[in-house]
Parts: sequence; structure tokens; C-alpha cells
Amino acid sequence: MEYDFELRFKLADPGPVGDDVVERLGAAGCDDATVGVGLPGSVALMFTREASSAKQAIVSALEDVKRAIPDAELIEVSPDLVGLTDIAELVGVSRQNMRKLMIGHAATFPAPVHDGSTAVWRLAPVLEWLNGRSGYAIDKHLLDIARMAMQINLAKELRHLKQPVEKRISALVA
Repeated sequence: MEYDFELRFKLADPGPVGDDVVERLGAAGCDDATVGVGLPGSVALMFTREASSAKQAIVSALEDVKRAIPDAELIEVSPDLVGLTDIAELVGVSRQNMRKLMIGHAATFPAPVHDGSTAVWRLAPVLEWLNGRSGYAIDKHLLDIARMAMQINLAKELRHLKQPVEKRISALVA
């Protein structure tokens, strides 16, 4: 099975990414990725990886990148955090259709992780919600990748906690 996803990394050297980094990535097994080096001190890799599962695809790609650039710090696995336009594009509907669904089903539509001038959702819960509705054929591979991206991103963020959240607080935010 082929899985499409993106890995974004912060590099220890804030300067522009040179050809040597791109060559090391290719030699380490990232030859199935398009490497983006537009921002100094960062690199983005758009993978189309053949694997038996979404987990195997992403984990093997992470291992390959770490082998090529050991000091690279993972910023994000995508697709995970998305806006309505992103969701609409991935599902194959208009943004207006997604907005109508969100407003018309406010009680059951997944809550955003950030709600402000621009709302942001985790893709996996929205795809799961859409998958349970008639008229929406959600690509299983996209759903699998979105679930795995969310899990890895959340696990990465948990490392930043100085101490575990108290049970009382956890219960309030559930």
C-alpha cells in the first residue's frame, strides 16, 4: 500500500539546507520523498511510501530521516492539524459544504483544537465523523495516516510536559 504524508523538521544549523543534506536523506532511504528546503533551518519531506501499514510507513520514514540527520527535531507529521479548506480538499467537497456540515451538525461535529479567527481541527476525528455519514467515502489510507500522524504529534507534545497533569484537571478537560 502507498501512504502519502509529510514530515517537517527543525535543524540544529539555522542556515540554508545544502545539497549535502538532500543527498544524505536520499542515501538513508528517503528517495521516496520530495524534499523542501525553502525555510532556513528546516526541512520538509513529502513522502509517498510503500508499506504494510500507516504506522510502518511513518515510523520507517522517521528512522530514515534520523539516520541521515541525527540532530533533526520533528516539528510535525501531516496531515493532522487542518482547517476547513484543508478538510474539504482532502475529502473532495467544497469549503462551503464543510462549513454547512459543521454548522448544521454543531452538536456532533468534532470540536476544533483551536477556535478563533481561524479554527483548526485534528483531521482523524473529522474523517471518522464523516465516515459515519452517508454520502462520504473516506479513503481508508488517509484515515489511517491521519490517525497515526495525530498519535505521533500528541506523543511528541507530551514530552514537553514538566509533570503529568493532575487527575482532577484531566477530568475537567475530558
